[in-house]
Amino acid sequence: MTEKLQGKFRGTGVAIVTPFTKSGAIDFLAFEKILNHVISNGVEYIVLLGTTGESVTVSKLERKTLIEFAVERIDSRVPLVLGFGGNNTSELVLSIHNTQFKGIDAILSVCPYYNKPTQEGIYQHFKNVAEACPVPVILYTVPGRTSSNIAASTTLKLANDFRNIIGIKEASGNFDQIFQVLKNRPEDFLVISGDDALTLPLLSAGADGVISVVANAFPGKFSEMVRLGLANDFTAARKIHFELLDLTNALFLDGSPGGIKAALNLMGFCEEILRLPLVPVNKEVHKLIKKLIDQIN
Repeated sequence: MTEKLQGKFRGTGVAIVTPFTKSGAIDFLAFEKILNHVISNGVEYIVLLGTTGESVTVSKLERKTLIEFAVERIDSRVPLVLGFGGNNTSELVLSIHNTQFKGIDAILSVCPYYNKPTQEGIYQHFKNVAEACPVPVILYTVPGRTSSNIAASTTLKLANDFRNIIGIKEASGNFDQIFQVLKNRPEDFLVISGDDALTLPLLSAGADGVISVVANAFPGKFSEMVRLGLANDFTAARKIHFELLDLTNALFLDGSPGGIKAALNLMGFCEEILRLPLVPVNKEVHKLIKKLIDQIN
């Protein structure tokens, strides 16, 4: 991986929400508004159709339309990463082969869920993904959602065996695991925080940035914190970290992306609508999010 390619995904990526109208359709007007909000406020790249984007309840036709819309509206202003995971390896590979990757700079591919594969199964899964994918691959481990974890040894083996596996979004919360990857990774392999609240300590250990949820609402502040951390100015970075910390935690109290959609609704960006089985946050959490946003503003 070249230094130029690595630099594309160093800093703050925002796991963009998928807004819906009251009728349940994708709200493209709100989506464009949020895209422009995060880009104009300095995020380094956008991640489309990840967990925060409710990808599992978006149909194949909606997915295709949303990708085309995002590519057109982003217009190469920032790189675009596409969520591309599954627990059926052959179906995922077929889907990769059938995707038009124009305007897509990389994919984010989550560890297979539900099946609970062994580490060898996880390795073989991502081997097939890497060999099929025409753009770089960022691994994603989030055992709290998938009941499956990419161990440090598996991450390092994939990083060394496949040049187009360029990094990992680490949301395991396991500092020892993350530190082992940071310590032993190839020189140009990216370690990206998948947990907003843990981003600053991971930056201090040498991580390369974050794929953030809270940056949907506060892209300027959060991306500035990350840039300060990458520049080793942790005194200034800590100030922003603590300013946003209570809101960051509140956004996950009653499910995500319910929390961030509540925040975006309060800030006038989109309706607070999710697709079942997800529902909006409860009234107490909604009040807390409003209070914390008011304090920040």
